[in-house]
Amino acid sequence: MYRFNTNDYLIRIPLFVIFFWFGLLKVIELSPAQGLIIDTVYWMPFLSPKDWVVVIGYWEMLIGLFFLAKKTTFYAMLLLFLQMSGTFMPLVLLPSVTFQNSNILLPTLEGQYIIKNIIIITSAIVVGRYYLNQPFFERIAKLFSRSYK
Repeated sequence: MYRFNTNDYLIRIPLFVIFFWFGLLKVIELSPAQGLIIDTVYWMPFLSPKDWVVVIGYWEMLIGLFFLAKKTTFYAMLLLFLQMSGTFMPLVLLPSVTFQNSNILLPTLEGQYIIKNIIIITSAIVVGRYYLNQPFFERIAKLFSRSYK
């Protein structure tokens, strides 16, 4: 049986481009998603909603950079899954913005923008499948044991 072998950089490079580019737009305050993010993170402590947009931008840029190298894929995925949990929040917190007439079968442009992240998550899983096969808590334990030495 023929086994299809791809170079995972066919996925890594677009992940880098998307996260770095969109993150940079947030950092330089030119992101079209800025208003949606501000409306979603208004309740978060420590920083103003506008400052959280910049933090999220840097976070996304790190995700993009970490996807470029195989050695940092685990960190990219960890940051990605934390970021994506926040990315889907407007679907719950702002249904009037993300769905037409609050009907979950009729997403608005903003809702579609958020829902399409399913393909990004899937792409990340394909790239990081090797890292997901390793016991997760062992990887986390190694991560923290290095920081205390």
